[in-house]
Amino acid sequence: MTIAQTTDYWTSRFNGTDPTVSENLNEGFTATGSGGVVSGDYWKVTDQILTITPTTNAYSLLACFYYNTAPANGHVIMKLDNGSASVEVQVNNNKFDLVGASTASTIELNPADTSEVPVILRLTLTGTTAKLYVREIVTDLEGEDHFISVTGSASSSRKIQWGNTSGDIMWGNVYATTDGAFSPEEMSPSAWTSDTLLRLGLSMVEQLKNSKRLYLKNYVDDSSIVYGYDLSSEMVSRIRPPSIHIVIQNISSPETLSLGGAIADLSYTLSVFITTQAADYKESYILGSEIAGEVFDELYTQTGLNGTTDAIDTFNATLDTRRDSDEVICVHQLVFVYRRRTNLRKR
Repeated sequence: MTIAQTTDYWTSRFNGTDPTVSENLNEGFTATGSGGVVSGDYWKVTDQILTITPTTNAYSLLACFYYNTAPANGHVIMKLDNGSASVEVQVNNNKFDLVGASTASTIELNPADTSEVPVILRLTLTGTTAKLYVREIVTDLEGEDHFISVTGSASSSRKIQWGNTSGDIMWGNVYATTDGAFSPEEMSPSAWTSDTLLRLGLSMVEQLKNSKRLYLKNYVDDSSIVYGYDLSSEMVSRIRPPSIHIVIQNISSPETLSLGGAIADLSYTLSVFITTQAADYKESYILGSEIAGEVFDELYTQTGLNGTTDAIDTFNATLDTRRDSDEVICVHQLVFVYRRRTNLRKR
């Protein structure tokens, strides 16, 4: 994963208003065609193509929309070109095709059904690899990929493009960034979610997966180091011990550093659960302690290194002990409190 850093953000954002209007930290799109107008909370397009010409090579384009009138099949509604490869999202009845050197199709989405929430598509391109995510879902309930991917076709010139000249599309939100090709788990539409779940929670998962320390490298499989979305016994038991679950359990703002709350110190309570099992509880306890020690060493020495924006504030450990003769699972818990200084007006 390449989780967006604090210097990465959506460089163009519009929320149903005129997308050609630039604002602070928000580059406007250039429009061709005459068929774009505000309609309620949407930008209604019948004949308009909107583009940005980037200078970088990796992009993300996120769009939320629905059809008033469906465009013709094969019509291009989203496009990315980075100077090395080009990829398009084309209409295919109730589906969408991702078209590059080959073609892949999404599941049925029914973009004309106004009783459902509008369609959300995220298109990314880096190098010659393009991906299309549906409804901001990366994996399904079975852990299978919920996105499609193709190799881009021949390039013409750098471009981020969306819009339509066929049909009648109600574009609710369109976000674009020239800072990188980010999946939904790498950059969220919400800066708050990116700061918390992605840059802290999921980045810690990746930090432990990439560790070269003995127990983390050899004893704990990467698939057993996960973010703890569901800590119920049924879900936890699906992952074979030894396992590590990371979860953010609390966020608070103990101090505001400027009038109006523009800059604040945010505290994040990050809990790490190390689960082990052995024939003898003593061995399970010791193995858990070894893994916990390496988790502590890894996170304490490799994260929270910036004292003004992202620092470890406090730490606590609770070591499990056996209280029941039938107990065979040992769960040690480490709690880190990170403090991050955040500009809350940069959204």
